[in-house]
Amino acid sequence: MRPQLYLITPPKIELSAFADQLRAALSGGDVACLQLRLKDVPDAEVVGAADVLMPICHEHDVALLINDRPDLAKEVDADGVHVGQEDASYTDARALLGPTRIVGVTCHDSRHLAMEAAEQGADYVAFGAFFPTTTKQTKSTAEVDLLQWWDEIMEVPCVAIGGITVDNCAPLLDAGTDFLAVAGGIWDHAEGPKAAVEQFNKVIDQCETDRAAKVKAEKAAAREARRT
Repeated sequence: MRPQLYLITPPKIELSAFADQLRAALSGGDVACLQLRLKDVPDAEVVGAADVLMPICHEHDVALLINDRPDLAKEVDADGVHVGQEDASYTDARALLGPTRIVGVTCHDSRHLAMEAAEQGADYVAFGAFFPTTTKQTKSTAEVDLLQWWDEIMEVPCVAIGGITVDNCAPLLDAGTDFLAVAGGIWDHAEGPKAAVEQFNKVIDQCETDRAAKVKAEKAAAREARRT
């Protein structure tokens, strides 16, 4: 599966202006989903934002996930929810949203938490933070080899998160992440969100090309070794 972008909203937004930013971002290329992550706002503000942003997402075949709150995800009929270790449990979120909605789980840098979430049925696990970030206070620092380990042993997709930019994302892709979760690297990009999405997708495509070439070379070397 080709890796994809997983966008995260800023914790505070001016809805009309952000809707325009989102339209611009989604016009820039392939995006898997948008996580609506508003902090310290009334529930009504989250619901209102979802009502505006979800149609924009769906016009581009992009899923909308609600951060932390499976109850609000159900209320607005979102595509799913992302839960942290201090939020609603995976079990509670799944029971509330049913079998067809996306439920992803924060696992920090913990292999144990990730294995547990995968065994319970999580649709993805999220590892991080891989780089310093100002978007949220980080509780763990993850190493790139965590992604490689997960890619080698598990089928459940993984998300890399934390301070990811166009300039530093290639090692995460090379290690096997399925999604790049990006906030500031999109919305604060000097050339705007559309250019950011375009540039991220160029890096993704290049890494996929390089990976395919590496696999081809390894197979050729193996065939040569068998002949000698």
